[in-house]
Amino acid sequence: MIYLTTEELSMRIKYDTRYIREQLKDKIFKKGIHYIQPFGRRKILFIWDEIEKILDVPVQDDNPMDKIKLRRCA
Repeated sequence: MIYLTTEELSMRIKYDTRYIREQLKDKIFKKGIHYIQPFGRRKILFIWDEIEKILDVPVQDDNPMDKIKLRRCA
């Protein structure tokens, strides 16, 4: 399991540290699942394995052009 500080997470996901703390923490990232606060202190350590699951977006195999019905030319 890989633990990251806010600064390290910021470099990996390309979001500002302030945005991570104010917008993502507790709205997207849940305490105990995506991050921990060891010893009840202010320091936050993010659990990279769990955050990676959120970021993993499945690739769509369907070609959107296949859904367009073309009129047959005589």
